[in-house]
Amino acid sequence: MKRSAVVGIAAGSALAAVAVTGLAATATGIAQQAIVEQHNATPTDRSLTGPYGSTRSMNVTDEPGYLARMVAHDQEAVTAARQLRRSDRPEMRALGTAIIDRQGADLAATRAWLGKWYPGRSGTATGYQPMIRDLSGLSGDALDNAFLLDMIPHHMAAVTMSQQLLMSGRAQHSETADFAIRVRDARHAEMFRMQRYLAHWFKGWSMPCGMRK
Repeated sequence: MKRSAVVGIAAGSALAAVAVTGLAATATGIAQQAIVEQHNATPTDRSLTGPYGSTRSMNVTDEPGYLARMVAHDQEAVTAARQLRRSDRPEMRALGTAIIDRQGADLAATRAWLGKWYPGRSGTATGYQPMIRDLSGLSGDALDNAFLLDMIPHHMAAVTMSQQLLMSGRAQHSETADFAIRVRDARHAEMFRMQRYLAHWFKGWSMPCGMRK
């Protein structure tokens, strides 16, 4: 369905913006604390090609740009999540499996839409910078901690891009708008789950205001 069918979805997103703003503010606090932890790491542990600051270049200007960025974004997440098969924690292995399954399906959908609606732009995300370090040499607590610290800002980038698309009204197909809503809500919730893991397992991590229960 084309843009005319998306108008109602965009309007609904606008009505929900007040509630989302409060949640996003708390989520941003989580992501910002993850960034501090990244910068407090040793140079070896902090071997990120493009840490959270790279999301500043992720401005959504149109639907195909959003889809292309989500292709690159989800491919990176799936690759990183596969490393959690080596985690000692069942919760982390389950988290990795969930990310692989869900974002693998998202990846297939966005690639298919790009190929169908925007031939020639499939999987091309101009200016995308990786956000997750190479986890292949890590194990035990180091693997779990690094994954959580990197994946929280990674999820926040997807939440931000999706909300940008919805609020700007630049989604041209209802499928894309529905996808953006699902990405925003599901990954926002998963950020809180990862934050709880950090608070429970790793010394020195504190819950941002609004997260203590």
